[in-house]
Amino acid sequence: MNLTKKITLGLMAAGAVSAVSAADLTLTIGHVDPQDWTSSKKGAATEVFKNLVEAESGGRIEVNVYPSGQLGGETDLVQSAQEGTLSMAMVSGAFAKVCKEAAVLEIPYLFPSAPIAWEVLDGEFGKALSQHCLEESGLRTLAYGETGFRNFTNSKRAVAEPKDMKGLKIRVQTLPLYVEMVKAMGAEPTPIAWPEVPSALTTGVVDGQENPISVIEANKFYEFQKYLTLDGHVYGTDFLLMNEELYQSLSDADRAIINRAAKVAGTLGRAVQQFNSAKGLKSLAKNGMVITTPTPSQMAKFRDAAQPAVINWLKGEVQPEWIERAQMSVKVVSNSQ
Repeated sequence: MNLTKKITLGLMAAGAVSAVSAADLTLTIGHVDPQDWTSSKKGAATEVFKNLVEAESGGRIEVNVYPSGQLGGETDLVQSAQEGTLSMAMVSGAFAKVCKEAAVLEIPYLFPSAPIAWEVLDGEFGKALSQHCLEESGLRTLAYGETGFRNFTNSKRAVAEPKDMKGLKIRVQTLPLYVEMVKAMGAEPTPIAWPEVPSALTTGVVDGQENPISVIEANKFYEFQKYLTLDGHVYGTDFLLMNEELYQSLSDADRAIINRAAKVAGTLGRAVQQFNSAKGLKSLAKNGMVITTPTPSQMAKFRDAAQPAVINWLKGEVQPEWIERAQMSVKVVSNSQ
């Protein structure tokens, strides 16, 4: 990197750019969650990353965190990291927009449990996916975090299996995968942008929605959603990403510092999400939600309804081998536990 480029990067975006020099390195990280580590998995992950990197480097490396969407939504953050005007980003579903194969992680009912998801992501499959996405996007996945298992809520009735979903209008993310999933269950998927969700739920535009427990509790959806179904249809993954050109410009010692801190960050993000999910579930029950936990046979009905439809759609979007590799990795890990 020449001197002119160093100076340009240092001045752009009001300090939200990575500036590299022989004696100083400033990293910028953007995410859309609150920064309070006790309630935010991305907040916890980026906070520990900042502290570990700054401490281990003796203050030579500075890390500036921009939470709560200060630098834009997840799609904006991914683009900024690709362009190099942002050093790093921690995002979830938006990463699949620049690496379609990342969407295989959202195959309904792919992961039986969080520990199995962790082992798959930290193992050979996760490493292979990271390398593939690096080649596709120019973004290095330093670590995998967690946004949690997604569950359905609605205001009409208890849902224990797909037949109970029939006729329910369910808000989904503006992603085709979720539309296909909910449609296959017999409900009516309604894509709505996140900022409009509370209004859509309170006015009856939709009957329900799907999100991790922590999101449902934090947004007080229990005030207008009576029923919760713990089906865990999609395991949400966080990706801690770094611009590859910047990463390659670093010394081996600095890369080692960043890699170590990133692994701790991903692990802490998972732990905070697990804690908040457990705490949130107790809060939702206390606030009057009727909670349904499907039996194994009922879960099989959900899986049999949703998986084939989503996989069929995915085969037109990604290389089919990635679907097979994900499923096989889960099977191998599940059989070993």
